[in-house]
Amino acid sequence: MRSRGSHKIHITDTTLRDAHQSLIATRLRTEDMIPLAREIDSCGFFSVEAWGGATFDTCIRFLNDDPWDRLRSLKAELSHTPIQMLLRGQNLVGYRHYPDDVVDHFVSAAHKNGVDVFRVFDALNDIRNMKRSMEQVKKTGAHLQGAISYTTSPAHTTKTFIELAKELHALDCDSICIKDMAGLIMPEATRELITGIKDAVDTKVCLHSHSTSGIAPMSYQTAIEAGVDILDTAMSPFSMGTSQPPTESVVATLIGTPQDTGIDLIRLRAVRNICIQIREKYAGLLNPISERVDSDVLIYQLPGGMISNLVSQLQEQDALNRMDEVFAEIPRVRKDLGYPPLVTPTSQIVGTQAVLNVLVNGQRYRNVTKEVKDYVRGLYGKSPAPVSDEIRQLIIGDEEVITVRPADLLEPAYEKMKAEAEKANLVKREEDILTYILYPAIAPSFLKGERTIEEIPKKQTTGKPATGIPDQMEVEVDGEIFSVRIVSVGGSKVEVAGVTPHKAPRGEIAGGIRSNMQGMVLQVITSRGATVKKGDTLLVLEAMKMENPIHSPIDGKVTEIFVDAGDVVQNGDVLLVVQ
Repeated sequence: MRSRGSHKIHITDTTLRDAHQSLIATRLRTEDMIPLAREIDSCGFFSVEAWGGATFDTCIRFLNDDPWDRLRSLKAELSHTPIQMLLRGQNLVGYRHYPDDVVDHFVSAAHKNGVDVFRVFDALNDIRNMKRSMEQVKKTGAHLQGAISYTTSPAHTTKTFIELAKELHALDCDSICIKDMAGLIMPEATRELITGIKDAVDTKVCLHSHSTSGIAPMSYQTAIEAGVDILDTAMSPFSMGTSQPPTESVVATLIGTPQDTGIDLIRLRAVRNICIQIREKYAGLLNPISERVDSDVLIYQLPGGMISNLVSQLQEQDALNRMDEVFAEIPRVRKDLGYPPLVTPTSQIVGTQAVLNVLVNGQRYRNVTKEVKDYVRGLYGKSPAPVSDEIRQLIIGDEEVITVRPADLLEPAYEKMKAEAEKANLVKREEDILTYILYPAIAPSFLKGERTIEEIPKKQTTGKPATGIPDQMEVEVDGEIFSVRIVSVGGSKVEVAGVTPHKAPRGEIAGGIRSNMQGMVLQVITSRGATVKKGDTLLVLEAMKMENPIHSPIDGKVTEIFVDAGDVVQNGDVLLVVQ
């Protein structure tokens, strides 16, 4: 057996994906990625993580930026460096399981358009949810990296993770990643896990961590000593905080040692200089909460990308002052749900439910998202620890919990949804079908060219614009309410962006059912004149990337509906009337 740590360390740079997902809520645009990718290509990285994760969603939801065009454009620049993507197993780049035929088409299209390395994981470490996508990756001939979603809990031990690594290796993975999305792995745990995996199987091991807790650089050093093969890092302007340790620092540490990466620091400096310019452009999106070391992550275990998104979500709900309450609620919800590792989609599932539990002032699980119900039903896979009968009863009542592979319950959907998309004139190329299948609520407006580009906020030295003028307001025009975001002020002219009309009134209306959050109407299930029972789902809001059903509080008749699918509503808006 070779001695530990006596071989070259490879670097996967995450600047083009996880780093900006963690620090600026995945808002980096393709136009700013291209010159950076061009400079990165000659550095000699093992791979560049540039696609997958939340990038697909953010591209079409906020940036009016086609993710498939992004991938092809990056591939044209990265002719010497493999492009890596983060694939959520059966969830692909979405927040739910997709049928096997959709998985097959997606993996094939991703490889064809430029993905060379697929990092495949499942939020619950349920290998049943990883097998199909892993099989398809091997069919394409791409590099398959199986990932362990690392966490700490009574249900997780070094032994269980080593057993998982052995299962991944048996499924023909080319490498194995320890995916420590919340920066929880301690140096000694790092040593035990890497040496344990290396003793059990002959494979390359990658360590991916975040600097949220401040521990990652120490764990990286221990990983090097333990024989790790690949480390995930980010260029220094987009490193640390909730992102990865800095690429330049890790490379410099190893110069002249047996683990020397062979990467030139002067070459990296040119990349860093571009990153500095990009960071300045996006400075208005950087939040001190995401940039600082926060040891509380050792308690609430939220991954870096979710922290910046959670800040954004609480701002949308005008509840940023309740962040500490949400952080305290997250570990309670996680325990209730059987200690799932907090990585997409379970981080959103747990985090959003924690927000809802806090917003209803301590009435826990009064409002339960569809995703939480599906999780408890077993539709996301097997929870690491059992969900108690009490919590299960509270969330789904007497409904049955499934024990089969969740995707076995799904009917093939590709051809059916392809026909739907073509009928709606949404398809210009094959990849548009996949975009529609993955995000049927927002893809139509994106594919029709109807979505607007979210403005990059200007950097402020205080919490208020320097002019003293508010940056957002509601305006009523001829009985319609418009949510207005102010972009700039010049003389007496005010320019506005993000104007979204909605019909929902805000006054007192007998029988009126209000929205308890800001969100988009995903689906109106009922109709005017319909008779409904208490508890019936009337409509579904999409808020914080989760589906939130609105139920009837009484038996009655629907007399008014003020919203349509696609409308954006605010907290307190009356959605419909049941009398």
